[in-house]
Amino acid sequence: MTEKTIAFHTLGCKVNHYETEAMWQVFKNDGYSRIDFNQNADVFVINTCTVTNTGDKKSRQVIRRAIRNNPDAVVCVTGCYAQTAPKDIMNIPGVDIIIGTEDRDKLLDYVNEYHQERQPINGVKNIMKKRTYEEMDVPYFTDRTRATLKIQEGCNNFCTFCIIPWARGLMRSREPEKVIEQASQLVSQGYKEIVLTGIHTGGYGEDLKNYNLAQLLRDLEEVDDLNRLRISSIEASQLTDEVIDVINNSNKIVRHLHVPIQSGSDSVLKRMRRKYTMEFFESRIIKLKEIMPNVAITSDVIVGFPGETEEEFMETYSFISRHHFSELHVFPYSTRTGTPAARMTDQVEENVKHERVTRLIDLSDALAEQYAERFKDDVLEIIPEEEKNGKLIGHSDNYLKVEIDGDESLTGELVKVKITEPGYPVSKGEVVKVLQQPMVKNYAYLERTI
Repeated sequence: MTEKTIAFHTLGCKVNHYETEAMWQVFKNDGYSRIDFNQNADVFVINTCTVTNTGDKKSRQVIRRAIRNNPDAVVCVTGCYAQTAPKDIMNIPGVDIIIGTEDRDKLLDYVNEYHQERQPINGVKNIMKKRTYEEMDVPYFTDRTRATLKIQEGCNNFCTFCIIPWARGLMRSREPEKVIEQASQLVSQGYKEIVLTGIHTGGYGEDLKNYNLAQLLRDLEEVDDLNRLRISSIEASQLTDEVIDVINNSNKIVRHLHVPIQSGSDSVLKRMRRKYTMEFFESRIIKLKEIMPNVAITSDVIVGFPGETEEEFMETYSFISRHHFSELHVFPYSTRTGTPAARMTDQVEENVKHERVTRLIDLSDALAEQYAERFKDDVLEIIPEEEKNGKLIGHSDNYLKVEIDGDESLTGELVKVKITEPGYPVSKGEVVKVLQQPMVKNYAYLERTI
């Protein structure tokens, strides 16, 4: 019997990568082998992104490349772009199966159906009607040394620049028992760090009765042998006093929070339909720094939102500088067809956006350097994730990227490292001690390609 093969290409965010792993588990359990996307597989799955018009364009390019290179393969398209523009994708000659952001567990059935019927299948449904979380378990990750754990789906915010609620639907939280169960499973596989993720991660529990994010964090604190817990992203509005109190009392939640600011100007935030003022945002930052001195606060910023004046931009610049964010992800505003912001008339010129982006990236680089300098000669714990040019590279709990000399067997382990040359994007360190945990004997990830 010929071996069945499958290849995946994932565009976009951590959630998409998690869901690709979940789909892979289904095919793996049916006897498929996973091969590189550039090889000639029997089945190709393109997990698409639609956060910007550019995301749509890149998705179409990857779809066409797969069809062109492998005309006999079954080509499946899933993800956010598939959800929002199924007709456009079905019009691409060579697309065989399309599903959106639900029913991914049915993809194997669709592939088998296609083999028999040889007719294109459009399995996209109205995501706005979906009210329950789609359970997709990932017991381990093919290429990760830090485990991602998806805890919720969808978003109720409807920011004026964002299409994602239409691609992902409304807020649905995963059952707490399932989250804890998977966390325990990941720890048993040898993972030292779990990153909680979702479309609107900090909104976890808003649709549950008598249960919220703070309670989930408390329950995860009780998972034996879990060393680190990281929240991939949390809105300032969700950094409640209760959540901050849980963080303060935790032995596992790391000294790093990614809190998207998008703009430091109240007038821009209002046009974006964001749910906080800068006064409130500042109060959360101050409180976090009180309970966790030297906490790394990273953020997302959109530059050149429609109508943004130089004065409004400088409000953002000054706020970020004043509060010493440790790193920024800076994006020029990109028109997303179908959003209210795309219809706003006072679009900012591209050259102005570019100039402001450059200034903010320069500020981010300087702040990141200053943040790293604080830890010169300190001993931090890192988890080496990859080998590059003979060096092992990993992240500390406070998200410093650190390179060390060390054997590849340290990959995925907790390693105490002295920071000898702080810098950005990478600091240099030397190994002080490897923190062994003899109770975890069977490191499944050591069998995988890192």
